Amino acid sequence: MTSLRGAYRDCRRINARYGKTFFLATRLLPAHARPATHALYGFARTADELVDNPEPGSDPEAALAALERRLDAVFAGRPPADPVFLALADTVRRYGLERDLFDAFLHSMRMDLTVTEYPTFADLDEYTYGSACVIGLQMLPVLGTVVPREEAAPSAAALGEAFQLTNFLRDVGEDLDRGRLYLPTAELAAFGVDRALLSWCRERERHDRRVARALAALVARTRAVYRRAEPGIPLLRKESRACVHTALVLYQGILDEIERRDYDVLSRRVRVPLPRRLTVAAVHAAGSGLRWRS
Repeated sequence: MTSLRGAYRDCRRINARYGKTFFLATRLLPAHARPATHALYGFARTADELVDNPEPGSDPEAALAALERRLDAVFAGRPPADPVFLALADTVRRYGLERDLFDAFLHSMRMDLTVTEYPTFADLDEYTYGSACVIGLQMLPVLGTVVPREEAAPSAAALGEAFQLTNFLRDVGEDLDRGRLYLPTAELAAFGVDRALLSWCRERERHDRRVARALAALVARTRAVYRRAEPGIPLLRKESRACVHTALVLYQGILDEIERRDYDVLSRRVRVPLPRRLTVAAVHAAGSGLRWRS
């Protein structure tokens, strides 16, 4: 039988493997907050993998339904003997996390099974709320606040949205490979870009100035969401601020790399070099008087 400590350890491994940028930032968290953060990431990644990388011959809808039943058991106080759900159940209990945030997340995962593109940002909002904003809201009780939680909630949701929009920009090619396009089609059309052009650039590893101009506008819009989120950092408990600020800077670094590559995100995945990520994390650790934690 998996122990609770072992369950959290498994979630940490999932975070380290799949969420390298976020995992680097979590090393700046106080010890009490890191396991819960890994558990929340482990659950989100488990659901995401069912949709994005299903087992050959499997039914993602049925897999999500089975995952939801496990979530029912978590909130009923009877978690299944699975490391991710054991850790999640403990995190839910410790921090009083609300079920509706998890339901919104699963709703967005189901949208990925049927919705292949979004005409406008207004249309995208429903998906982004469930796939990203709720993650910021789940994290608030773990990070702690120095104001009533509802005052910090809009900034936390905005930061989740900013991270997700950044991922959409970085992963355009991979999402097209899965048959999805998250960048709103009306925004792209204003620059003469459509799915066919993006797919053509992807298949031929070509760069197009129309695509570059469209992505430049979307990068600028995403930076505005980060500016909306940043005032929420001082609302967090002091020991949590370095982690969140580091994550914000690291994810904005992805936008920097997209710009540096002249918005060519279709020929290969944009990555922030590891030395740059380590430097950013070290600077924020030093500035907060923290030591690296494993």
